[in-house]
Amino acid sequence: MTRLITGQLVAFGADYTHLSHESKGAIVVGDDGRILWRGPMSLLPQAFATAPRDDYGDKLLMAGFIDAHIHFPQYRMLAAPAKDLLDWLSRYTFPEEARYAAAPYAAASAKIFLQRLFSNGTTAALAFSSSHKVAAEALFHAAENHHMALITGKTMMDREATSAVQDTAEQSAEDTLALHRVFHNRGRLRHAVSPRFAITSTEAQLELAGEVLKQCHGALLQTHLSESVAEIARVKQLFPNDPDYTAVYERFGLLTDHSIFAHGIHLSASEVSRLAAAGATIAHCPTSNNFLGSGLMSITRNSPLPIALATDIGGGTSYSMLQTMAETYKVQMHCGLKLSAAQLFHMATLGNARALRIDHETGSLDIGKYADLVVLNPQATAVLASRHELSESIEDVLFALALLGDDRAVAATYVAGGKVH
Repeated sequence: MTRLITGQLVAFGADYTHLSHESKGAIVVGDDGRILWRGPMSLLPQAFATAPRDDYGDKLLMAGFIDAHIHFPQYRMLAAPAKDLLDWLSRYTFPEEARYAAAPYAAASAKIFLQRLFSNGTTAALAFSSSHKVAAEALFHAAENHHMALITGKTMMDREATSAVQDTAEQSAEDTLALHRVFHNRGRLRHAVSPRFAITSTEAQLELAGEVLKQCHGALLQTHLSESVAEIARVKQLFPNDPDYTAVYERFGLLTDHSIFAHGIHLSASEVSRLAAAGATIAHCPTSNNFLGSGLMSITRNSPLPIALATDIGGGTSYSMLQTMAETYKVQMHCGLKLSAAQLFHMATLGNARALRIDHETGSLDIGKYADLVVLNPQATAVLASRHELSESIEDVLFALALLGDDRAVAATYVAGGKVH
């Protein structure tokens, strides 16, 4: 059924400098979940005037958030203390991910995980699963039930982890190909070839991952790169003949224009140059980097590269892309870059959609795209309400939401036109 959704419309054009704002705006959603029309209420076509209406008054109506790097099996693990990344993986992550070998547990967890995303205004994501094929299948099925744009795959890891989460090079390749055949481009689902990172994959597995990636047409490649100093040192021990961390992935054909590398904190100038030449993307995960003490990723230093924003749950400490924006702003201030609210919101919506190759269907309010929407209340808390009294422009309102907002500011979330929160 055609539906009318009204509120303050905030939309971006090709980049963050093209921001449009309608104080009394409307979106018309068709029965296929796509946007039929958008604009000021005063210009609403008569044909839509009697459609069922969700009226959000002065709340902001905009494209839903997109998370460019998150771990589904870590949805319970926020704020697990450890010495550093490697200690955190061995003490908490691997035991937790071992639970996902059981299909019923994975299926129940997938429903909770997606509801956590929706309650924070996130409508699409690139997610790591566990090393168990059934876990990726569970997440695919849960997302499909909501007609959600979701990208995931089976995590490939055949060493330096507990036996309960290790696979073999051959089995990981077989499972990855099977998932691609069944789920890639099924509705709004997409597939990602997903070696965890160089430390947990033998050369045999990385070689097969490169071969599988060539066979999985249109798939993304997701992995981790240059997150911590200790991680980089361990990679050097395991791959002594490669000149740097990036070269490991490069050697096995995993450095492509469909590759999303989480973190990229300690990259050399040579690595940045080669990543940029390949068309790869860095997913910036500031709450995770700060929590684990991994370091500050400088957007300026990595400026030749596209930068996506991500929560990195459960190393990250919030599902909220608003809080992720706040941490991004603070980290970049330390690195000498002052981001505007428009830049931050653009990165978390259309920018991330482009990075994940789904901007043809989501990430903005363009007619024909799916109605993946978030409704934000700029006066959701007493602190926000007081700050709102000082706002003189839509940039002021967005900046306050980015720095002070969280899930309490999310009044509603729609995926493909259906209200999911």
